[in-house]
Amino acid sequence: EVNKKHEVRQIETASRKPDRPETTIREEDIFKDLTGRDEQIRTVLTKGVAGIGKTVLTQKYTLDWAEDKANQDIQFIFPFTFRELNVLKDEKFSLVELVHHFFTEAKEAGIWSFEDFQVVFIFDGLDECRLPLDFHKTTILTDPRKSTSVDVLLINLIRGKLLPSAHLWITTRPAAANQIPRNCVCMVTEIRGFTDPQKEEYFRKRFRDEEQASRIISHIKTSRSLHIMCYIPVFCWITATVMEDVLETRERGELPKTLTEMYIYFLVVQVKVKKVKYDGGAETDPHWSPESRKMIESLGKLAFDQLQKGNLIFYESDLTECGIDIRAASVYSGVFTQIFKEERGLYQDKVFCFIHLSVQEFLAALHVHLTFINSGLNLLEEQKSQLFKIFKGKNKPNVFYQSAVDKALQSPNGHLDLFLRFLLGLSLQTNQTLLRGLLTQTGSDSQINPETVGYIKKKLSDNLSAEKSINLFHCLNEMNDCSLVDEIQQSLSSGSLSTDELSPAQWSALVFILLSSEKDLDVFDLHKFSASEEALLRLLPVVKASNKALLNGCFLSKRSYEALSSLLSSQSSSLTELDLSNNNLQDSGVKLLSDALQSPHCTLKTLRSLSGLSSFFSLCCLFCRLSACNHLERSCEALSSVLSSQSSSLRDLDLSDNDLQDSGVKLLSAAVKSPHCTLETLSLSHCLITKEGCTCLASALTSNPSHLRELDLTYNHPGDSGMMLLSAGLKDPHWRLDTLRYGECLVGKEKLEKLSFPYFLFLSC
Repeated sequence: EVNKKHEVRQIETASRKPDRPETTIREEDIFKDLTGRDEQIRTVLTKGVAGIGKTVLTQKYTLDWAEDKANQDIQFIFPFTFRELNVLKDEKFSLVELVHHFFTEAKEAGIWSFEDFQVVFIFDGLDECRLPLDFHKTTILTDPRKSTSVDVLLINLIRGKLLPSAHLWITTRPAAANQIPRNCVCMVTEIRGFTDPQKEEYFRKRFRDEEQASRIISHIKTSRSLHIMCYIPVFCWITATVMEDVLETRERGELPKTLTEMYIYFLVVQVKVKKVKYDGGAETDPHWSPESRKMIESLGKLAFDQLQKGNLIFYESDLTECGIDIRAASVYSGVFTQIFKEERGLYQDKVFCFIHLSVQEFLAALHVHLTFINSGLNLLEEQKSQLFKIFKGKNKPNVFYQSAVDKALQSPNGHLDLFLRFLLGLSLQTNQTLLRGLLTQTGSDSQINPETVGYIKKKLSDNLSAEKSINLFHCLNEMNDCSLVDEIQQSLSSGSLSTDELSPAQWSALVFILLSSEKDLDVFDLHKFSASEEALLRLLPVVKASNKALLNGCFLSKRSYEALSSLLSSQSSSLTELDLSNNNLQDSGVKLLSDALQSPHCTLKTLRSLSGLSSFFSLCCLFCRLSACNHLERSCEALSSVLSSQSSSLRDLDLSDNDLQDSGVKLLSAAVKSPHCTLETLSLSHCLITKEGCTCLASALTSNPSHLRELDLTYNHPGDSGMMLLSAGLKDPHWRLDTLRYGECLVGKEKLEKLSFPYFLFLSC
């Protein structure tokens, strides 16, 4: 699945996820199987947004090994970066020659074979790769001493054709993770950012003055944008840098509350540092000089041009395209060390990058804004005839900002979302005043904001995707306009909200409010708004971010099940429990949800469906009252397929009050036999099961043994012989089943051992 979401969208999604248990892996255990299945983990893919600490993690792993602190069973660790490998794009190496090229010690030691050693290859920064990694057309290579292109080497190493005994650790930003086929990766891990308590801990450690730290923490919490971005350690550092300067120079002055203000202050702080540290100036001297203006203008052009191309790492050729020579770039990185940095590997050319993607996007927006203010040129226009067109007339700023909105909305992957926030934030006169000295003139038209705000609100009525709508609300926030949100918020607070009369823009505002709330989205109950299909489809982003969704009795149609199927298959869904009681699913609904529940991204653990007295409580498929046996059998086949799927995470399954009969139980038993089946509780009350069905269940429980711990067969017709087969299993030490329900009685393993079997049968009747 291609992740087309901008990283800020991913961060915002992660910040909304309800807390739930996750498997934590220490970096020294990255290749160890912690599941108890004793499986070999060859290739690990670690994801994380920019600035989250992927490179630092791999460096710590290598350092701990080098200092004999961990993983001493490994003989060699070879850490590579894709930045280093990019410059070898047109050269040929064998795997051994590539190692010798970067690690001369191995060559000097006369090591020309790695098959007999425990070796770890680290490839850091897949998102920076400029090699053509085509896993479908590359020829197979098995000889580590045969020369070929670097991309062919990497592909065969990752596929396990080359040096299959080696371990590989690849790091990447989420958007590039899909470059590696899923079947080539044994385990995917993710580096998470700061939790809310860790954010507070960071600022309390940075600011020793308790009152000062509390004020900063309290202020950040009042701005949802700032609080979300503090998920990234780098942004916490940026925020702390700005807050420290503002508190020192403005005493009790107002702290920046939008992203645009924060980054303007950050830029000004870095310019002041340059003035004092490198130019010998005083703190009170004007910090903008012709030289510093030229530097920022050049960096802004580089940021914008490369953002358009999707480049975050810049080589000499990239700089040349932007009119910056390598010597000037080195000076910039030496002066603006906290904005732009130069890096050099052991054998690579110089490479440059901004300290974080958001810094590049801010400078790109600043460049576009400066160009327009100073010359009237709109750099966002695609046609060359328009590129150099100077807007004339009263509304030229509005045309400019509106074209930026349109351009960002057209982006399929949201790569201009944060750029747009910054650009619209820069339209404010107050923010332009903060940049005096850099701006030679400012846009002073008092009608800019109202007309641009109106244009954005009009766009919000166009039934945009949830992600695009949310970004537009953040844009309004950057422009200090919260009218639409305040209007819905007041209705919510007073209890007077009527969803029957909401416009598309107001629906979007409601979604934004619910997703921006500091309260965890533990339970979403559609009945609190409107038990209708329209309300569900409007509020799907909230359902997606919730832990549990109650959609019972909402008269849903196939359209809703298509939307829910897409939601459940999404990588960013947080939903673990879904109640679809008293909805008419039919076969089409069963099929759609079954397909979704087989997705490796599905996190659902419990799915409940009731129709009249029939129920289904699970994570894998759902049943309504299907009276025709052939329909029911097809549903059982679909469910069996889901339960047997490697991606299934079903724990609890309730199929009570469905006429499964022995034929349906036979299909389910086949699924229970699967080593991938994770069922722990199975309820089959009132399902017309006889001895034949019980025999199938007993066989399934014996052959695996399964994970099943509790089985409910109340109000069925197994007969004494059927019950004897299953109850005997309670005494089998290999079975995990420890609770069997039959009739009105509950008999556990401990009690059964103390009772004679005839007495057990008597209790069960």
